[in-house]
Amino acid sequence: MGVHIDKDGKLHQDRDATLALNCPHCEVFAQVTPSAVPSFDELQKFKPKAVGVVYRCAACNAPIFLRYPVRAFRADAVELGAQFEELERLEERFSHTHLPDEVALLFREALACFTDGHFNALASMCRRTIRAAQRSMDDAQRQAMIKELSEALRIAELDGSIAAEVQRVIFGSDAEPHQNLPIIDGTMGGTLVELMKDLLYQTYVRPRRLRQSLQMRRYFAEERGTLPSGS
Repeated sequence: MGVHIDKDGKLHQDRDATLALNCPHCEVFAQVTPSAVPSFDELQKFKPKAVGVVYRCAACNAPIFLRYPVRAFRADAVELGAQFEELERLEERFSHTHLPDEVALLFREALACFTDGHFNALASMCRRTIRAAQRSMDDAQRQAMIKELSEALRIAELDGSIAAEVQRVIFGSDAEPHQNLPIIDGTMGGTLVELMKDLLYQTYVRPRRLRQSLQMRRYFAEERGTLPSGS
């Protein structure tokens, strides 16, 4: 049996595996252990569709709240679904300093959608973010962005249906029906967030930071009078 609560009110993870996640309080990826589990008798009496469990973070001892769907009520156990929902999420962070204003605004809202668990809204906001970015680009820059995503998918070893869905979300045509956006779950949502961060970093942040660094080196070289001739 997978995740379940036994007659003694003890929560069992799948194959007694330990559970670890990013703590929304201390931001450390740490093991968590159950500290408050619903009563077996009350679950059998009320038969809810989902149950909440309070875990304790091993790094900071703060409570972490997870919600599990109920799969079945058995005589000796309440069987829970393996996929839980984090009721408190670690806020996603990204440096928006070098992004154009509209792109930064839309991507902040995309990250907020992910933090709140609204994964299909996240997909829509990712597409809007890229559309805003591409409006000020020429064809060569747009093609470069598409190649950057392909390279990120290769590095992450993502291919097949996952890669196709990512490309469909990010670069799907606005002229197509809205239904062409796939349904997004938490796993795909996390994948989208990381790939969008990388894409925007490569498009905006890395080039500007590199230019700034080179300008500073040129400035100090000129100050010392050591700038090579012809530079």
